[in-house]
Amino acid sequence: MSNMHVGMNVTLTKPFILRCFIISLFLSLPFFLFLFRHLFSPQQHHRHVSIAATATTTNNNNSNLRIRPGYSSYDAYIQRQLNKTLNPRLRKIWTTRDWNRKIPVFARFFEELKEKKLLDKNSKALCIGARVGQEVEALRRVGVWDSVGMDLVPYPPLVVKGDFHNQPFENGTFDFEFSNVFDHALYPERFVAEIERTLKPNGVCVLHVALSRRADKFSANDLYSVEPLVALFKNSALVHVRDVDGFGLDTEVAFRKNTLR
Repeated sequence: MSNMHVGMNVTLTKPFILRCFIISLFLSLPFFLFLFRHLFSPQQHHRHVSIAATATTTNNNNSNLRIRPGYSSYDAYIQRQLNKTLNPRLRKIWTTRDWNRKIPVFARFFEELKEKKLLDKNSKALCIGARVGQEVEALRRVGVWDSVGMDLVPYPPLVVKGDFHNQPFENGTFDFEFSNVFDHALYPERFVAEIERTLKPNGVCVLHVALSRRADKFSANDLYSVEPLVALFKNSALVHVRDVDGFGLDTEVAFRKNTLR
C-alpha cells in the first residue's frame, strides 16, 4: 500500500509543477522583452533625439567650464534667450549706435584672420548667434561675400533662423564659422559638435570668449580657460589663441577641422 500511495502522489504533482512552470514563464515575459529591447534595438541618429538627451555632463564637471543652474527645461532656456533677442530697446541699439560702432571692429578682426590665412575672401562663412548681422556685414566689407548669420530670431537678409544647438545646415557646408556667443550655450558639447559637423574638412572656427571676466546675466555657462574648448573640439586642432578686446570678450581662439583620411 505504501508504494502505491507514493506513486499516486507523484502522479498528482506533475500537473501542478507544469502549471507553476507556465506561470513563471508568463511572469518573466515582460523582463525578457525589456532586456531584448535594450540589447538589440538600433541606436537613433543624434539629429533625431532631444538635445537634452544628447548633452553630456563631461565638461560640466570641469572646474574651468561651469554650466549655470536655474533652467527648468530647454524651452525655459530658449525663452530666456528670446527675452534678450526680442527686446525692442536692445534691437534698436544693435541696428543704430552699435551697428556703426561694432562693424569696423569686427572688420579689423576678420582682416587680421585673413592675414593669418585663417579666412579667405572665397570662404563660405557663418556667424553663429549673429542677432542683426553686424559680423556678417563686417565679413562682406572685407570681401567675404558668401556670408550669413544665424540666430533664434531671423533678420533678413543677413541672418537666418536657427538654433546653434541644432544648426539648420547640411554637413560640411562652411569654410569658416565665427561666434562670440559661446557663453550662451546651455550644452557646450552640442554647440561645438554642430560647428564641427557643418564645417568642411580643413575649415576654421573662431570663437571670442571671456576668460578673465564673467559674461552677462543671459549667459548659460562660464569659461575659465582654453583647455575645455580644446577638449570639446574632438575633430579639430587648436591653431591660434590671442588676447582681444571684443566688447566684453577677451580671448580669440581658433580651431581647424581635421581633413578626411
